[in-house]
Amino acid sequence: MTTAPLSVAVIGAGMAGKTHANAWRQAGTVYALGLPPVRLAAIADAHLPFAEDAAARYGYEKAVGDWREVAEDDSIDIVSIVVGNALHREIAEAMAAAGKHVLCEKPLAGTLEDAKAMAELEAKHPDLVLATGYTFRRNAGIAMLAKLAAEGALGEVSHLDARYWCDYGADPNVPMAWRYKGPMGSGALGDVGSHLVDSAELIMGPVVEVSGAQLVRTIAERPVLTGAVAGGRGVTAAADAPKEEVENDDVATFTARFASGAAGTFSVSRVAHGLPNYKNLAVLGTGGTATWSLDRTGEIQLADASSPAGLGGLRQVLVNPEFPYFKNGSSMAFGGVGLNQIEQFTYQAHAFLQQVAGLEDGALPRCASFSDGYRQMRILGAVADSASRGGAAIQID
Repeated sequence: MTTAPLSVAVIGAGMAGKTHANAWRQAGTVYALGLPPVRLAAIADAHLPFAEDAAARYGYEKAVGDWREVAEDDSIDIVSIVVGNALHREIAEAMAAAGKHVLCEKPLAGTLEDAKAMAELEAKHPDLVLATGYTFRRNAGIAMLAKLAAEGALGEVSHLDARYWCDYGADPNVPMAWRYKGPMGSGALGDVGSHLVDSAELIMGPVVEVSGAQLVRTIAERPVLTGAVAGGRGVTAAADAPKEEVENDDVATFTARFASGAAGTFSVSRVAHGLPNYKNLAVLGTGGTATWSLDRTGEIQLADASSPAGLGGLRQVLVNPEFPYFKNGSSMAFGGVGLNQIEQFTYQAHAFLQQVAGLEDGALPRCASFSDGYRQMRILGAVADSASRGGAAIQID
């Protein structure tokens, strides 16, 4: 166990990068005391003004325009990688070689080959914490759905329905960005589908087969902007701007079979008009049904046998201190206060710091490893394979 200060850097100062920057700043304010002190060392971004803005907002010591400066800084212990998927492998390999712990945003890499190479870093660097960022594991409502399923409160769970619909790409004038490049399966499926698969396995256990997949590209080309863009939401280009081809999927649907024998149905979109960030999970069992939605994240809906005769059906249950993560994860931990997606990043940062420091007594569940991230990529790869083969059933190894 270490109590020495830990220095943190974030590579990428876009929307998610700033959320990581904030999470490291807040990590010591939740759950048990005893984390090592955190030094907010650096923010790196290829567009230096973005890095400078994030460093100023979140209290980091410096901003740099090249991630290699972070790799070469021996004072930095922990690095968040929050850039385009195609860059993950090169940066992670350099950081591990420099002896730094790494928290890499999902999906783990841009290709299965790169993800496999990143997973192999764990054997090469056994003393390092190398983790994949699946923050929805830390959502109190989703964790409660997993708890209800595991404890048998819903009877025999036969079906999970999962959907994640967004509108960040619905406007054809949203400019070209890294999210729209790469093979089919690396678009909406890789971006938000990765969240769905991780949540599904948290609740239901391992996926062993996928089938019936469809990948759809709705918008064939997008305008090109010459300036830097962070996040991409709310940014549009002129109608006469030069265009580039969109390479990957806007919509994906598929079915799955879990090791338990239960079925899963999945739907993702980045072109769902009017739905900026809609994630919904429904767990259906012989003795109960439980649902959760990101637009009402301070509650779950539950139907079970406890209702009086004639008064059954889904009822609201507010997130409260009996839910995982909520007690001591909020400074106002009582029903009705609610929570948000940003807090999940703070909980993840706290758990990561516990792993690095070797704190085990009362620790949060460990972060997903690079190997876990590689497994998720294999599932998403199987979905893409199913789509390319007319919906064929593909086994997950």
